[in-house]
Amino acid sequence: MKTTGLIIVTALVLNSCNSIRDNSETREFDPKLVEQPLVEANRQAMLEEDSQIDRFVERYNWQMEKTGTGLRYAIYRQGNGPKAEEGKIAVLRYSVRLISGDEIYNSDKDGLKEFLIGRGGVESGLEEGILLLRVGDKAKFIIPSHLGFGLLGDQNLVPPKSTLIYDLELISLH
Repeated sequence: MKTTGLIIVTALVLNSCNSIRDNSETREFDPKLVEQPLVEANRQAMLEEDSQIDRFVERYNWQMEKTGTGLRYAIYRQGNGPKAEEGKIAVLRYSVRLISGDEIYNSDKDGLKEFLIGRGGVESGLEEGILLLRVGDKAKFIIPSHLGFGLLGDQNLVPPKSTLIYDLELISLH
């Protein structure tokens, strides 16, 4: 009889513990509730950055082309070397500035930039732009943040959400 009573009391205690609700209990996260507002916020941020780039180009009276991704480019000196293509190593002389005008990287102090075209490792906007060039070309690229280092920056000199302005020369391919 003692054992049966102990089992009943234990069952009642456990049942009552399970029925007590903690108001701080977390709910399931539904990503659909935040997806649309985030998409809209990103769209607005891209439109504002695009407008800022347009004003910059207008202020300096640069004649630039715009690709479907948002990259702006101007080839201001034509080279006569081979055209850049995936699988080749591009070697660049360059200067990189923020849209504020602050220079952050420069090949004179940081060394020439070399990268294998089509394999990543550099900003996607830089890869896209290089494929428009021939050896000897000098060009300006304006790389919106989504084609650059995005929301995080480069964890060094490029702040988060930064537009980059490259002035570069494709000096060789190998």
